[in-house]
Amino acid sequence: MSEQPRDPELQVAATEAVAKAEAAATRRRWINLGEFIAVAGLLIAGGSLYLNWADHRADEADKQVASVKAAREQSRFDIRASPASNGSALLLAHDERHAIRDATVTFPTALGVGTKDTVADTIDRGWFDHALLKTTDGGPDKKAGRLPVLIALTYWDGETPRTTRGIYDIGWKTEGGFPFGRSVKLESLRLHELGGTQKRLDAIWAGQQPKAKD
Repeated sequence: MSEQPRDPELQVAATEAVAKAEAAATRRRWINLGEFIAVAGLLIAGGSLYLNWADHRADEADKQVASVKAAREQSRFDIRASPASNGSALLLAHDERHAIRDATVTFPTALGVGTKDTVADTIDRGWFDHALLKTTDGGPDKKAGRLPVLIALTYWDGETPRTTRGIYDIGWKTEGGFPFGRSVKLESLRLHELGGTQKRLDAIWAGQQPKAKD
């Protein structure tokens, strides 16, 4: 069977149709690529905006944390004391910003001293020296040890009253002996632990109370 001759016009039309289809496909590819680039650009821009916002928020959070920390440090008051020259008292220290309003000192129950209010920001040995000496009667004349006390203190933070409390160790030693008798000399005040209760104070004293024969 012999091949029928092709119609030149039909062949031209078919060629043009194929060319148009290929051109349309090319245009669609370019449109799709352009849309992809546009979407990618939007995503990148959005990501950059989010990162900038997140960084700004993190910076603001860091500033707030630093501000709160600085305010806390400024308002904080650490109870400190130095001994009087003759060891008869401990003088509570304060600064211009943190003036002491009042303070109470609670002693271990076993001493029978109870709670004392400070006068002139001092812890006086006369509050407890006889009770402390009694615990060491019959032992060496010269001894040294620590007496735990619970201190609750109100102080001024600028114009705002604040409170702090903790168990502190009073460093002491005994001096003298026959024939004038022994006396207690106060040497230091150191933090034992923050917070505290009478029960906790008594437990600490039970563990470090001096023995008469030691």
